[in-house]
Amino acid sequence: MRRNSAKPSRRSLKVRKGDRVQVMSGKDRGKSGRVLRVEPAKERVFVEGLNMTKRHVRPKESSTGSQNTAAQLGGVIDLEGPIHVSNVMIVDAKGTPTRVGVERNGGERVRVAKKTGARLE
Repeated sequence: MRRNSAKPSRRSLKVRKGDRVQVMSGKDRGKSGRVLRVEPAKERVFVEGLNMTKRHVRPKESSTGSQNTAAQLGGVIDLEGPIHVSNVMIVDAKGTPTRVGVERNGGERVRVAKKTGARLE
């Protein structure tokens, strides 16, 4: 019998796909990049060119046209790995990492940089 069978609380992430972020801790500390994918359930982000891992891919036979030649040929490919959302900060327009606040303007949620007060849209 499980003691803690309650679901973990899911908080809303303030990082979105396409945001520019800087890594604050880990092996890629200080590097920045664009967010490719966000997984809110696992609280992870995938940043372009950071936390690279190697994957061994089997050659595929494709009856359709050549969509992805790397996957068809097989071999070792580099992929971005997940980074926990607590280890990244959004970079504002001036290029400095900042925390993100949420303000409401007439029922509309707007993300705001805490340092400068500028909108992050």
